[in-house]
Amino acid sequence: IIGLAPGAHGANRTGRMFTGDSSGNTLFAALHRAGFANQPRSHSRDDGLRLHDTFISAVVRCVPPKNRPTADEIAQCQPFLAREIGLLSNLQVVLALGRTAFQGYLRLLKASGYRGSRLSFQHGLEVQLPSPLPTLFASYHPSQRNTQTGLLTPEMLDELLERIRHTLKKSGRRP
Repeated sequence: IIGLAPGAHGANRTGRMFTGDSSGNTLFAALHRAGFANQPRSHSRDDGLRLHDTFISAVVRCVPPKNRPTADEIAQCQPFLAREIGLLSNLQVVLALGRTAFQGYLRLLKASGYRGSRLSFQHGLEVQLPSPLPTLFASYHPSQRNTQTGLLTPEMLDELLERIRHTLKKSGRRP
């Protein structure tokens, strides 16, 4: 899972992405319902949360002003994301949370030599990339703004995570 950046009052405070903020409340509840987390909430680094077949990262490493990282910030952080992804030896699926994460991941692919067709962000998008690249999924970011306005509902997130679960089962991975 790739998000935007650590939250000022979430990950920066707790040391774990999406932990201790409203975005995390939405995300971890959905991950729990889908079987990717052992509990529906995460409030601190030592709260007992365990993720199953899931790793969470971000395209930016520092809290960007007004949650709008510059292109330079994203470029400066790209090697860190590339290294993390490179360490995931059995990566089957990437879920990009939000347009910035989606575009950041595509920039990373392009920098790695991928020359596929131009992709546009939309919630629920599923892209079968050429092997050995993982299948790419896109979702609206689980921010409070998106969930309170109904742009992203728990049902939408559940449906997407179920599709991801199905993709993993098809690949032989047990989610």
